[in-house]
Amino acid sequence: VQLQASGGGLVQAGGSLRLSCAASGKISGIGVMGWYRQAPGNQRKLVASITSSGNTNYADSVKGRFTISRDNAKNTAYLQMNSLKPEDTAVYYCNAFLGSQMSWLYYWGQGTQVTVSS
Repeated sequence: VQLQASGGGLVQAGGSLRLSCAASGKISGIGVMGWYRQAPGNQRKLVASITSSGNTNYADSVKGRFTISRDNAKNTAYLQMNSLKPEDTAVYYCNAFLGSQMSWLYYWGQGTQVTVSS
């Protein structure tokens, strides 16, 4: 069971990026999925999360600019990031509560770098 994140890159302020997080392996179910970010010298913080039924939660700093969604058929969550600001620069990590053969655990994907230039 693993999470694979993709979609980071370099973009100018005001631009957009879309991150993807795909779960793979012998998965029996997927609960909440989320995106976190960590800037240099800072703690990892929640950006957005989405439950299996589609309820969402956002950090105040990204409300109105970022949108989290998921495709349960593809075991994938997305983070659409619009109106990006230099302060959004960070390594973004996806996280998901995954059920496997014997247990449910939180998994982390590898980070993907998002850099917003001014």
